[in-house]
Amino acid sequence: MSLEPKRRALITGASSGIGKATALAFAKAGIDVALVSRSLEKLEEVAVAAKHTGVEAKSYAVDLASVGQVKAQIQAIADEFGEIDILVNSAGIAYTALISETPLEDWQQVINLNLTSVFQCILGVLPGMRDRGIGTIINIVSIAGKQAFANWGAYSVSKAGAIALSQTLAQEERAHGIRVTAICPGAVNTELWDTETVHVNFDRSKMLTPEIVAQSILHTVLLPPQAVIDELILMPSAGVL
Repeated sequence: MSLEPKRRALITGASSGIGKATALAFAKAGIDVALVSRSLEKLEEVAVAAKHTGVEAKSYAVDLASVGQVKAQIQAIADEFGEIDILVNSAGIAYTALISETPLEDWQQVINLNLTSVFQCILGVLPGMRDRGIGTIINIVSIAGKQAFANWGAYSVSKAGAIALSQTLAQEERAHGIRVTAICPGAVNTELWDTETVHVNFDRSKMLTPEIVAQSILHTVLLPPQAVIDELILMPSAGVL
């Protein structure tokens, strides 16, 4: 019985929320993880937990808001950590405001973090995936990318863009053996709801948990290479969040 080749994933936003839950789910499944986020201290806590499963886990502090540097930084991580065959773009920002009251600076920050940094992360790993003829790219999007909500304009636009990016990339890279999936969860109970850019009051007990979303991501990654989930809409069963 031949052993499966070791799989290696790079996960952005890995210090909390969906990214952290995905890193730990991957580690339990025997997938090595390169963890990316702004906070090295928080990443190290996740890395320690991941290493307890016996996989390799390394932390890399990257400010994805500095979009001009992201591609080179991700490329350097891929070179240092080793052949990345799974990329999970989980980092992002939530933002609420009427479009008429959204400052240009805020708009650009949301687009940069939720869309442009994803584009740059992809370009950082794509050459290596193409060379090896295999790769899985998972973009964590949102139901807001498929259905607009009042007060969520900049966020919805950024996520709709990420869906279009995923669809285009899937068509362009299929011939190179690269699979692309857009995961569109409804509301997930993460720290995003506590950030200063979000002003809403939802019942968080009815939301999805990061761990549930992580299980869907792991399932997508573990599919045989002949199959791909192009898009996955995952909603809380308790209501229309």
